[in-house]
Amino acid sequence: MDVEIYTDGGCSGNPGPGGWAYVITGEKKLIREEWGGERDTTNNRMELMAVISALEKLPYLDLAMEKITLYTDSQYVQKGITQWIHSWKRNNWRTAGKEPVKNRELWQRLDVLSSGLPLNWVWVKGHAGNPLNERCDALTQKAIKSLSGSSFCIRPLVSP
Repeated sequence: MDVEIYTDGGCSGNPGPGGWAYVITGEKKLIREEWGGERDTTNNRMELMAVISALEKLPYLDLAMEKITLYTDSQYVQKGITQWIHSWKRNNWRTAGKEPVKNRELWQRLDVLSSGLPLNWVWVKGHAGNPLNERCDALTQKAIKSLSGSSFCIRPLVSP
């Protein structure tokens, strides 16, 4: 089965309360969508958490995946995992400017989760009318608004 994953993350302020969301589809049907958030975070961390959360869920969905296309509106995520990570690892998790890579622990999690998967990373323009990207954005905003008093939340919307 060809699987498509759409992800989004964002913050109200940067840093500030943030949310992430993903939508997983296969054979043109919704398989799962989920969202969560953190009270004090950054936009880039939430973009990464959306992808990490989706990939962590895949083993529990019992899908025969031949190809996975992951859509993100974050060039930070798309370029980070397909281009920049190779030099970061060679340079002991340092940037070209010799600074420590921000969000290293999340990049390392994503690297482990994505290795060995038949993944195709696709950047899509945000807020451009793509229905599943817009759905993720709406769920991300819902996650941000839900952060009243708790430090973390996850809300699965479709059970596996």
